[in-house]
Parts: sequence; structure tokens; C-alpha cells
Amino acid sequence: QVQFVESGGGLVQPGGSLRLSCTASGSIFSFYNVGWYRQAPGKQRELVAAIFSDGKTNYADSVKGRFTISRDNGKNTVYLQMNSLKPEDTGVYYCNLVSGGHWGKGTLVTVSS
Repeated sequence: QVQFVESGGGLVQPGGSLRLSCTASGSIFSFYNVGWYRQAPGKQRELVAAIFSDGKTNYADSVKGRFTISRDNGKNTVYLQMNSLKPEDTGVYYCNLVSGGHWGKGTLVTVSS
């Protein structure tokens, strides 16, 4: 079963940027369709961006134009570049297969002045 380890979260001021990383176990990473999800305080977990094995990407309307998802198959890693961060982007960010799987611990992003 593939497992993911997220990193790169932290405290950032509104308008700032962060880059999250997610490294996966498994030898067929290039075939995975991977999503970045976030769970804001008191809210359900939501999909914010996904990248597919063919390189295509999808974004939630709330992050379009601000977030960019990318992948490096040689490093078994998916990235989430987050720019123009807003307080409402605060939450724990996780990555996982788009089709579902084991959830890791996530990485906390706090956007606050």
C-alpha cells in the first residue's frame, strides 16, 4: 500500500508563499494520480489540486491561479506551490491517491499576520 509523507508547512503572512512536498513509497509512482487535500479547522477535508499520470492537473476554484501542483517521478514526489496565500488557506494539508488510500499525518499551514 502506497504511503505518503508530507512536509513544508509553516506559518506565513497573508500574501506569502510556501511550497509543500509529498514523497511516496512504491516503485510505480509515475502511474499514480495524486491529490493535495486540506482540512481547515472545523471543516471537512477537501481536494484542492490533483495531478494525473499523464501530467494533467485540476484545481479547486478557490485556489486556481494561486496554487500549482507538479511532480518529479524520479524522486517519487509531488509538490504544491502556494502563492498569494490567504487566511482561509489555513489548515492541515495532506496528499493521497485520487482514488483513495492511507492518510498520512499531513503538514500544517497557518496563514496569519
